[in-house]
Amino acid sequence: MDLTKNDLPKEWEEHWKKEKDCRKQIMEEGGEKLEEVKKKLKWIMTYNDSKIGIIENKEKISNEKENELIKRYHKQMYPIEIFQTLEKMRVENLLTDLILSTEDGQSFHVHSLVLAAVSSLILQKLQKEYRYGKEIILSLGSEVHGLGLAAVVKFAYTGAITTLNKDKAKILTTAQSLGATRVLELFNKEDDTQKDRDNNEKGRHISAEYQMNVSLQSIQQLWAESVCCDVELFAEGRVFHAHRVLLTATSHYFRGMFTTGMRECKQKSVSLLSVRAAELETLLHCAYSGTLALGWDCVFELICTSIQLQFEPALSLCLNFLQQEIDVHNCLDVASFAEAYVMPDLKELAEDFVLRHFQEVSVTPKFQDLPADRLLEYLKNNALSIPSELTVFRAVVTWVEADPAGRLPQAEELMKAVRFSLMTFREFQEVRAVNLNMECSGEGQIELHKSALKEFGFGVSNSVAQHRVRHPKAALVLVGGDQLHPDIGQRFPSKQLWFANSMRSGIGVVKEIEWRMLGELPDLTRFRHAVGVLDGKLYLAGGCHYYGKADTMKSAYRYDPVRDSWERLPDMIEQRSNFTLVVSENFLYAIGGDKDINTNLQSVEKYSTKSDSWSFTHPLDQALSGHAAVVSGAEIFISGGFNCKYQCLVSMFHYHPVRGINYLAEMTHDRAQHCMEILKKHFYVVGGLCNLREFYTDQMACEMYEPIQDIWTVFTPLPIPHVGSASAVLEEKLYILGGYCQEDYSEARLAHCYDPVTQKWQSMGKMPGPVTDTRGCLLDLPAHIRK
Repeated sequence: MDLTKNDLPKEWEEHWKKEKDCRKQIMEEGGEKLEEVKKKLKWIMTYNDSKIGIIENKEKISNEKENELIKRYHKQMYPIEIFQTLEKMRVENLLTDLILSTEDGQSFHVHSLVLAAVSSLILQKLQKEYRYGKEIILSLGSEVHGLGLAAVVKFAYTGAITTLNKDKAKILTTAQSLGATRVLELFNKEDDTQKDRDNNEKGRHISAEYQMNVSLQSIQQLWAESVCCDVELFAEGRVFHAHRVLLTATSHYFRGMFTTGMRECKQKSVSLLSVRAAELETLLHCAYSGTLALGWDCVFELICTSIQLQFEPALSLCLNFLQQEIDVHNCLDVASFAEAYVMPDLKELAEDFVLRHFQEVSVTPKFQDLPADRLLEYLKNNALSIPSELTVFRAVVTWVEADPAGRLPQAEELMKAVRFSLMTFREFQEVRAVNLNMECSGEGQIELHKSALKEFGFGVSNSVAQHRVRHPKAALVLVGGDQLHPDIGQRFPSKQLWFANSMRSGIGVVKEIEWRMLGELPDLTRFRHAVGVLDGKLYLAGGCHYYGKADTMKSAYRYDPVRDSWERLPDMIEQRSNFTLVVSENFLYAIGGDKDINTNLQSVEKYSTKSDSWSFTHPLDQALSGHAAVVSGAEIFISGGFNCKYQCLVSMFHYHPVRGINYLAEMTHDRAQHCMEILKKHFYVVGGLCNLREFYTDQMACEMYEPIQDIWTVFTPLPIPHVGSASAVLEEKLYILGGYCQEDYSEARLAHCYDPVTQKWQSMGKMPGPVTDTRGCLLDLPAHIRK
């Protein structure tokens, strides 16, 4: 549930108004001017890799307490989904209200709304002849052929024509007769060169999606002008016009109402007594556009109404909003709402967020309103993620002090959930000081200090309470690697795969990772390789299996964690080590790297899962190895690395597989063999080595890139060197794992975790197996492996 945000341009409102005027002109004057008018239009379509897109609107709304930013959530696949449903309804002859017949004896039962979105002729006929509840029979002239009409109907419901080269003349004359100008556009492409035709194969696939988007916008315009609307919805004294067929396609509530013989199926007006007008209006807009304007002041009410009316598109957008926008200030509200409306997945998400951010949540005003039983559940949870047990104690104190008279009787039970044995002596001094101030006299007197001291001094018998253990939903996986030793003969490259099964908190700030063996690589040992994750599978490519000039590899494999199996893929075109492998738009890109121990590469190649092959794309501006790369919103960003003379670079650039390189602001420090990860929309660059006159030295400085402003800022330096390490972002924290120290060539056998909230690095204990030139990623592993 990783999404891209784009600012909505200020010019959008003016542009949309112009577009509406153009559409109105088309409907008034017919389709013959569509080609001329469309040249004036610039369609605004926002897409990203996931199924949900976000458009952030800079316009703010006011409520009584604050100005809240409204965000427009758009379901990218909505046009496809809605037309697939409409096509299924057409096949089932469900709510079809228009019969088109040709002189060659063929007839088609269709939805007038869908055909009016692509045919100016049908739109004009409907504007003149449409009558509520009456099926329209339209006999077409001799110039309309059955095969051509079938193609136009297919286009109306799918956005494509599969028989474009078959009986072209019949389709062409039919489209001209019906005023289906967008169908005519498809024939214009057939006059392109053969090269252009090859390029258009992908274009046609995109075009089908685009055409459905245009058709949906046309339907939205018909709704805005109440054209062919056949139902009136009453809510709080307001009337809303709509199309039964679209309501049926988007809402199970209305599907049951209009298709199962209920009395409303014969009524033009339907009263919705328990639905608020404002929410109904919002849901109707979503039904016609796949977009919702959401904020915290309205999202819960919209969810309730979406559930009541069974508007699945709106409900999915609302739930996605909660998932994306949840923070320490509203997570408790989300958890309570999910429990009240029996939404187990949402409740799990919210409560997991509370456990991961307990320290920040515990200082918010809403934390003080938690019921005692709910607070106790959080405190007892073994997965509570905290810097130390003192955080838990402080949270209980804060909660009790919000209402001392009413809550002191519950304090003793809550304090039993604090694991005092995990505190240091210095931390326990604070417990003693605060605890005395919490005592009360008389029957209500409690001996918190005495019980806490007993647990602190002697520990507890329950072994579970000796630590807190958190099992992240995603597993941090380490692949291959090497061991450093002055004697090359004593070095042992690895075939091992390890994964972090749990994060353990011990006494004070003592942390460690529970590492487990996942398996072994299918072929040779491997280090300085590259890994990527696509569709839940691990991709492994290149690297070295030993230290000779000819030991650089170009082999590639794919690991399926569900089947626990490896699959050999075609080799890369070039041998590569010390390179990056990134995933963008369902392709894997192998970027730069070392061809051998003396030569690095300028080339870039991509792997297509569909064709199961590698091919070259736009090369880099110069040979590069030891660099780092990330993907943000399908865009590839590359930092640092070695040039052809093996000097460390300060460069940062955006790479596009067709357009090439666009250089960005340079880093403050030069570095190579480093790591770069995305955390909270910023690029964090850590570790590696840098130039020191004719030599290299450890790069301890860390810096962060802000992509919108194109600036770098430094943050807390590393506690120890990490050169050639692995890295990953897990639960909003940055992990840097293993590597070595350039100064004395000793191994960095520790893992460190950076928390952007505390802005501190924390040791996470020792690494398993070989720790140098290893690679890391996140994988969803089956439950039986995680046990």
